[in-house]
Amino acid sequence: MSEKHWKANQDLIHLFQSVGRASLLYDIQDSHSGNMVMRWKDEKGEERMAITATGSQKGDLEPEHICFPSLKQKDFGYYKASSESDIHAKILGLVGVNASMHCHTKDLIIDTLDDEEKPNHPKPFYPTDPLGYYLLGGIIPVDWFALPSGSPQMVKVIPDRLSRHPVTLVQAHGVFSRGRTLKEAFFLQCVANNSGYIVRLMKKMNIDVECLRKRIKLDPHAQFSYSLDEYKIDDDETCQFPREDELVKEFYKTGARIFESRLSPFHTGTLSIRGVNTMFYAPKASMPREIGGPLLEIPLRPEKQDTKELEIHKTIYAETNFQTVCHCWVPEAEAHAHFIYPGEIQMLERIIPIDAEGSYLYLVIPVLPPKHDIDTFLQLLHDYKVVVVRGGGVWGVGTQSLSEVLHHPSSVREICLYRIGAYERGLDLRKMEPEKAHKW
Repeated sequence: MSEKHWKANQDLIHLFQSVGRASLLYDIQDSHSGNMVMRWKDEKGEERMAITATGSQKGDLEPEHICFPSLKQKDFGYYKASSESDIHAKILGLVGVNASMHCHTKDLIIDTLDDEEKPNHPKPFYPTDPLGYYLLGGIIPVDWFALPSGSPQMVKVIPDRLSRHPVTLVQAHGVFSRGRTLKEAFFLQCVANNSGYIVRLMKKMNIDVECLRKRIKLDPHAQFSYSLDEYKIDDDETCQFPREDELVKEFYKTGARIFESRLSPFHTGTLSIRGVNTMFYAPKASMPREIGGPLLEIPLRPEKQDTKELEIHKTIYAETNFQTVCHCWVPEAEAHAHFIYPGEIQMLERIIPIDAEGSYLYLVIPVLPPKHDIDTFLQLLHDYKVVVVRGGGVWGVGTQSLSEVLHHPSSVREICLYRIGAYERGLDLRKMEPEKAHKW
């Protein structure tokens, strides 16, 4: 085997290992579930399928756990590859698809279960969050199969679904995704399960999910702050930072904590530090330790090609003295932003902590509607250092370090978890909120 070929093989193995470990950290696999697949060429130039072996531990993959059957193979049973190899081979045959992934996305699976007589045709899943709406096309097909693992029916249906949708769900089994790269396929898995988790949280708080879905269908752009760009696949190795190891280290450390603490799905959210005339910017802030993401140095001045996300960072720096900005798509905050207190008709305008640490850090956390005045947004950031935007994520600002600004979305997540848990138990949130918060 040539040195070049061996290196390529080593890179592929490392990618499978890092994505496998990240899927365990994000809790969308059990120790042995699912599979990862990539298109791969051998020394003779023949296209093969790199696929994880059946029953392999995705968090502890060894080289021998990755199989390389030919894509022309008719019967994959000879190999120790997954029993779903036929399905993945068909998925790789789709135009522009170079990778696929199957995960046991627990929250999405739970929300799409039913107890109807089989066979039946389950309803599609409709995301209620902006990530799910814009990045998954607003719908995830759901299919029931008599044999939900590697059956001929799945070989026919799943690739057809993925020819029209980025992800599709096998009821009670999990999600199949396709991507231009393995990281994109993993990204879509995380976004899909995040959408399922948000809907589950909403139902725990008696939020009318079906009414929200109707409003989204009627006027989606009124329910979300702004549309989201598709996933970029060619920028992950970019590092435009000066040769300051500490700065790079801080960005990667903060990004890893965002991912591991589930403050934002894989490669979502943004993170920045103000420089003199530039800003140091991570456009894929949620970064597992072994995977990372792009680190860019960008002019502070507005530019025509700026995304809406980048525009907000630049506006904050232009209009305030803050030195750091963090934007995360915290699922607990997105769900809670739609909460209506029993007996009331309006969604809440602020989240009041009921836990000791949350109350110490924030008397209240403001909640803005999807479409809001930029001056109001900036004023609230000045006053509270963190703002929840319904359909727009959690924005936090700091005066010193990334560690300081990271504390905001992390605290918001816990505050919302305690409130959701208390409400789920039947406790009266109004009685648990500090009296002084109501006068604030």
